[in-house]
Amino acid sequence: MIIFPAVDIQNGKAVRLKQGRAQDSTVFAEDPVEAARTWQARGARWLHVVDLDGAFDGAAQSRAIVQRICRELSIPVQLGGGIRDEATARAYLEAGVTRLIIGTLALEQPELFARLCRAFPGRIGVSLDAEAGRLKSRGWVADTGLTVDDVLPRLQDDGAAFIIYTDIERDGMQSGVNLPALSHLAHAARVPVIAAGGVATLEDVQKLYPLSRDSRLAGAVSGRALYAGTLDLEEANAWIDAREATAT
Repeated sequence: MIIFPAVDIQNGKAVRLKQGRAQDSTVFAEDPVEAARTWQARGARWLHVVDLDGAFDGAAQSRAIVQRICRELSIPVQLGGGIRDEATARAYLEAGVTRLIIGTLALEQPELFARLCRAFPGRIGVSLDAEAGRLKSRGWVADTGLTVDDVLPRLQDDGAAFIIYTDIERDGMQSGVNLPALSHLAHAARVPVIAAGGVATLEDVQKLYPLSRDSRLAGAVSGRALYAGTLDLEEANAWIDAREATAT
């Protein structure tokens, strides 16, 4: 099970939103690259980066920053936000991103999503962002009218390499994980699932961990909690490592 520190980029800074609201952001670092270096130094095994401006505007906005992050880090980077065509996807992968997270395009343009998966096998994942069980798109402002169960079979058949599930109501709120929803998805999925939204304390990590043993749960994204210190990355990694050591 991997803890993915999040670096969310808005207006060139590392921020965290509450429930995905663009106007409700807190700046945690003036330089996202420095934030990324800090998480690597503290033991991150992966980095989760989101171009928030791209997510809301529909066009990649932070490519230069992302390229600098990839150049200066030795750990792999996964990226989401504003990736809505093949040219953007290719540019980010060529810039050093290990894998991409597709949201709006996966839900609204299935044929293009499938084409991306074929073009970059094993490197395209999908972000499923739910509020009250209904999936959102376009930076979480558009209601698709769909549920996870509606889209999961098609996304996997199209070639999605992994899934990130975000509970929007819990995102940035440090209110704990939506364990029933995550358990349902992680047991139904054929590909790795990463939890996001509400991963606030070591106790949340401990609640999620059993799913990594008996389902497809592969990790958890955390942002505000890591920056605020309610979740300590080194402590969480040490706890997971200890469990992994006794399980082998």
